[in-house]
Amino acid sequence: MVDIINELSGASQEVQRLRTARPQAQANAQLSFSALLEPEAPGTFSYAERYAIAAFTAAINHAPAAEFYFDLLSDEASEPLVAAARRGASTGPYQDANFLVFGENATGEAQDSEGALGKRLSAACEWAHLLSFHPKDASPQAIGHLDAAGWSATDIVSLSQLVSFLAFQLRVAHGLSVLSGQAATVSEARRATGGVQPDWEATENTLQPYGVIPDHFVNHSLGWLPWVAPLSKEDFTPAHMDALIKPERIDSEYFRVLARDPAALKARTLTDLDIFYNTEGGLSRADRELAATVVSRFNGCVYCASVHQARCVKEGGEREIVDRLLAEGTTADLGSGEWDLIRRAALALTSSPISFDAALCAELRDSRFDDQPIVDIIYASSFFNWANRLMLTLGQANVPERYR
Repeated sequence: MVDIINELSGASQEVQRLRTARPQAQANAQLSFSALLEPEAPGTFSYAERYAIAAFTAAINHAPAAEFYFDLLSDEASEPLVAAARRGASTGPYQDANFLVFGENATGEAQDSEGALGKRLSAACEWAHLLSFHPKDASPQAIGHLDAAGWSATDIVSLSQLVSFLAFQLRVAHGLSVLSGQAATVSEARRATGGVQPDWEATENTLQPYGVIPDHFVNHSLGWLPWVAPLSKEDFTPAHMDALIKPERIDSEYFRVLARDPAALKARTLTDLDIFYNTEGGLSRADRELAATVVSRFNGCVYCASVHQARCVKEGGEREIVDRLLAEGTTADLGSGEWDLIRRAALALTSSPISFDAALCAELRDSRFDDQPIVDIIYASSFFNWANRLMLTLGQANVPERYR
């Protein structure tokens, strides 16, 4: 079987060899593609819808992969998606509350898209746009918009996994392309403008939990409360338990939400574990956790930042420097040239993948970073563009009682 990331990136033989040093990450990124684009039992989230969302997501991100995904669709299905993607193309994610649907004149564009795509697919494209460019603006009302358009709780989880996985896949493919010596073939996208708040409403199927949402980044643990109903423990099958990897995760509402799509959850978890725990011949754990924290700080994911700042310190990162990153943001002085390079690389891949370019790659190589650690930076940074989007859009961080 063709490895999709190698295919999309045009990775050199040497870079492909470096990927084999993280065999579970490589294999399970491929399995994630299969689970989300070509599952054995697609259910009510059809293959055509999956291909359409993948094509739209790649296109609004100006990714060369858009051609690959549009090839999976018929010309008849592609035409309205191309038009919608042209209106929605931008860069991101946004760092402010600039809520957009499909770019300028957002309300009118959304109406046009619904007419061309139908209510269900139009809502899914709006969700893909939100996850791509402003995931921190997700809300129970956005979940309600999907529910009202006919997306079940399980379909919402699979849709969110698909768009979030693409945030990872497109960034890895670009990073490996640059590492292979290939210049970016796309120009920087124009930042779409606007600020229309859609008139979306939560529905009776939308959870709206009571909690205290943190108003700043913290260096202590947080809770998480879902907007999509978690799978009940009584409904867990052996396949669901297997997908958790660790059985105790059944007590986590977050994992019970993701368990609605067990194949996607399992592949994602195994990708995560190899990227962050397989340190043989590559980047240190502290450096990988730094990249995760930088990405989470930029994307506005308070929960993920709280977890990975702690792991960064546990693995040898300096508490004072990590706290500075949390407090001051991603422009903070991190105290060393090497950490500054990791910060810049993580930001380049996150803010707009093509910002990670040959010049930055050369700076990494001129420092202490060989190509295997650079692959690890690309992986760790890209993965948290996957993780943040799930945390931010399927529920909310919550301050535990002891920290209020």
